[in-house]
Amino acid sequence: MTSRGPRGGRAARRVAALSALLLAAGTALVSVPQSAAAAARLDNPYVGAKPYVNPDWSAKAAAEPGGSAVSNQPTFVWMDRIAAISGTTGARSLKSHLDTALTQGANLVQLVIYDLPGRDCAALASNGELGPDELPRYQSDYIDPIADILDDPAYANLRIVTLIEPDSLPNIVTNAGGTAGSTPQCATMKQNGNYEKGVGYALHKLGAIPNVYNYIDAAHHGWLGWDSNLVPAAQEFKKAATSSGATVNDVAGFIVNTANNSATVEPYLKVTDTVNGQTVRQSKWVDWNQYVDEQSYAQGLRSTLVAQGFDPGIGMLIDTARNGWGGAARPTGPSTATSVDAYVDGSRIDRRIHAGNWCNQSGAGLGERPTAAPAAGIDAYVWAKPPGESDGASQPEPNDEGKGFDRMCDPTYTGNGRNGNNLTGALPNSPLAGHWFSAQFRQLLANAYPAVSGGGGGGGDTQAPTVPAGLTVTGTTASSVSLSWTAATDNTAVTGYDVYRGATKVGTATGVSYTDSGLTASTAYTYQVRARDAAGNVSAASAAVTATTKAGGGTTPGACTAKWTANSWNTGFTADVTLTNTSTTAVKNWKASFTLPAGQTVTSVWNAVITPSSGAVTASGVDFNKDLAAGGSASFGFQGTHGGTYAKPASVTVNGASCTLS
Repeated sequence: MTSRGPRGGRAARRVAALSALLLAAGTALVSVPQSAAAAARLDNPYVGAKPYVNPDWSAKAAAEPGGSAVSNQPTFVWMDRIAAISGTTGARSLKSHLDTALTQGANLVQLVIYDLPGRDCAALASNGELGPDELPRYQSDYIDPIADILDDPAYANLRIVTLIEPDSLPNIVTNAGGTAGSTPQCATMKQNGNYEKGVGYALHKLGAIPNVYNYIDAAHHGWLGWDSNLVPAAQEFKKAATSSGATVNDVAGFIVNTANNSATVEPYLKVTDTVNGQTVRQSKWVDWNQYVDEQSYAQGLRSTLVAQGFDPGIGMLIDTARNGWGGAARPTGPSTATSVDAYVDGSRIDRRIHAGNWCNQSGAGLGERPTAAPAAGIDAYVWAKPPGESDGASQPEPNDEGKGFDRMCDPTYTGNGRNGNNLTGALPNSPLAGHWFSAQFRQLLANAYPAVSGGGGGGGDTQAPTVPAGLTVTGTTASSVSLSWTAATDNTAVTGYDVYRGATKVGTATGVSYTDSGLTASTAYTYQVRARDAAGNVSAASAAVTATTKAGGGTTPGACTAKWTANSWNTGFTADVTLTNTSTTAVKNWKASFTLPAGQTVTSVWNAVITPSSGAVTASGVDFNKDLAAGGSASFGFQGTHGGTYAKPASVTVNGASCTLS
């Protein structure tokens, strides 16, 4: 049960679906009557969910010192061998999990489908029971029985989320030949096509069940985030999703960071940062990757997947079970170093030796608690890899589970090309993959970020503040949003609040109100708030609220022009647009509206924000070009796809004024 990386739904989501509903302990859960839960296919199965808590994992967590603080968190159940369907020693059967979920009054169950032939071909620690050529057995003895159980009418009111075969397709992208990380086993799987066929079969069989939501594993930014990997990965996912009878309609979304430690959001490091004229992409840590954290990777990959033909309504999951990176080594702000490597190493909260290290990482902590719809395009933060379950043994251990010994789990191993020939950073004395690892759980609890009340961190207060409640929009203008909330409490005194717009921290407040300024007119923004105390503990995020700024923000131009230049090829095109205010009145926060001809879809944008991606769209200026002085101009552009024939829009308006289009 590992995820590593060498260097190299359905319809449009409603705004309401972006309201984050915390699933964490102590946070109010929103229960949906079971009959209502089964009434319709959901854009996001996590919104309004009461998730199943696995009693087997919960008991192990509660038995650890301080573990009861998180033992009621929902985690995924791993179906990692055929025997897991009927149950193994110390672990209940799939049917028992589903029956127990009903007893709990839960309406969401999370499963990992993980027994592909030749499973996890780039690692030994998580090898499985089926050989590379055992696709028929995978279908008849593994997927078919799971599908039969999930399709039982007794479970029709459960939302069943399935995580499809971690690591399999990413291994085909990077480890099947032509890269430093390629392996003979992965090459075999690419040649016989059984990874794609197996994933496609699972999607097809499970996707035919109305209350099942399939999410394909998509590795993490330190595996597929490079320019050379991202589009090929999306193409590989599309290939698998249209194999063995499956279609893209069988895919509810994708999950990133499964069983890995990459930070959800790097608060003090952005991929656009520069140091003395050098981009941080030149640093050894970033190594020319396009992303530095999982949320930006998930959102970027989502856009790429839609461009490859996946439904625009797909959502992303992020595994946050082990990527909190709290503790004394966590930076409290951006580095002031003047060399790019020192700046990145001093700013990143991900404290691993190398982003390619994946096995039982020393210093890791619990991350964000499971949360529904925390950011645009993100269906949920989840705990896919249950904290405390080992990634692999630190030394060879005979077993009947088909699991080998991978040196990446050995803390004395000096590494290979996939981790830059560095030490592995693995914890010592670890058991087989999936077995309980007490030392790992205790470390994760102590280093949790946000901190866990009673989590055994040592050295002072570990009581995180309560979650700020009642976050409310108290007013909007064309360029600002005002917020207020109810004060949070803890046992050392709350000293302030961090305000987030989407995934970005935009300010702090010492009281219980804040005004976010410099915004674009007629634009929706989503906010959350976290409380911070005198000991440095930070609460989980509040429920989200969405506010739309008012229209206008300046006068309508008396006259304007729109110069439209495009380049078209096959089924793609780029368009560059220059807006000029030819009147004598300045315009603030311009918004250009136009209708894209049928078949055209925007896939990427520069110097503006365009919503939605097709049909009648609006382009809004960004910070450096959002205002049009009298006689002034602003330019933006975008790339898109078309159905075979390109045409430019018939007209363009700016803040309601018709512009001369050329």
